[in-house]
Amino acid sequence: MKQIKLSGREQAILRSIDYASGSTGEEIRDRTQMEAGDISDVLNGLFDVGYVEAFPLVEAVTAQNCAATRFEINPAYALQLKEAMKRK
Repeated sequence: MKQIKLSGREQAILRSIDYASGSTGEEIRDRTQMEAGDISDVLNGLFDVGYVEAFPLVEAVTAQNCAATRFEINPAYALQLKEAMKRK
């Protein structure tokens, strides 16, 4: 199994996503106090590697569609992501 390494911004966004029900882009912005463009960049990276899923499905997260999209942690990576965030 490969070791997951996360940046501080990635960890902040992953921590802001509710593991039980997911979180909208607007909720993530409120919890992290990050700019919408920065959030969409980080979410695209997490989305591309499969750590985060978007509902409704979008090809790319943009600052415009981020607020209304719900993001969830991919259950296949949930335990590994929690461990990766504990290491620091």
